[in-house]
Amino acid sequence: MKNKNILITGGLGFIGSHIANELLKDNEVIILDDLSTGNINNLKNPSDENLKLIIKDIRDADLDDITSNIDYIFHLAAMASVPLSIDKPVECSDINLNATVKLLKSSADNNVKKVIFSSSSSVYGQNKNMPLKETEQPMPMSPYAASKASCELYLNSFYDSYGLNYTALRYFNVFGPGQDKNSQYAAVIPNFISALLEGKQPEIYGDGEQTRDFVYIDDVVKANINAAKSDYNGIINVASGEKISINQLYEVVKTTLESDVEPKYLPTRQGDIKHSLADISKMEKINFKVDSSDFENQLQETVNWFKTIL
Repeated sequence: MKNKNILITGGLGFIGSHIANELLKDNEVIILDDLSTGNINNLKNPSDENLKLIIKDIRDADLDDITSNIDYIFHLAAMASVPLSIDKPVECSDINLNATVKLLKSSADNNVKKVIFSSSSSVYGQNKNMPLKETEQPMPMSPYAASKASCELYLNSFYDSYGLNYTALRYFNVFGPGQDKNSQYAAVIPNFISALLEGKQPEIYGDGEQTRDFVYIDDVVKANINAAKSDYNGIINVASGEKISINQLYEVVKTTLESDVEPKYLPTRQGDIKHSLADISKMEKINFKVDSSDFENQLQETVNWFKTIL
């Protein structure tokens, strides 16, 4: 993708900043972010001449003005925390759903070519039909998950009503360098790494036999850009299509860090799902596939990054 005008909402967060760093090489990029969870230092070059920063809450921003002359929008701004959404469901709906509808209306009015929406595997809830296909009925267990599922419905309605093109990417458990250990996305990996590097006992919620499908941040970036370039409208899982239990994951992290510390087990958290595994066949619609064989190298890269900041 070259010589395009790009808007990235939530572009200073973990995933958004990685997308921005890639797109800034050949495009004009506007980042809209309120710094609630994002950080300017996530950008490789915050003073890049191709970058315009708007530090503002998406609910208060003039979206009609911001989206004028924009080709593609990568929409990541959200309350991205299940526990926080349970504590503050009205605020979650306002940020995640209402602001998204306003953004879609402005996008349609300004003839934006396509919106790439960051959704979540949490919309599947406790669905046991593994691997999870995009056609499964959403079963959200938290206001956060419900807001993401609702946004997907609105995206489809704007496609039907206004011809606004979109792809909704349902991320599974994203990890990689630059990740905040307090992040909603696959926080278990940075928590394990940071705890061991700090000489602390890592915490596992539940019995550790819950399984997850992890996907590396570079693959998520590629999926976003491929989705923007594709003519596909709809929902796509972004995952490796491989599962690993939290206990197995801890053993890999422990071995990577040459540690013999055992984890501390805590009660299961409200809203957490037991198992998660994606059907990834639909990623071919955006001409993309994750190489799951590189997981341990990707984990090593993540560990190496954490060593530089701790």
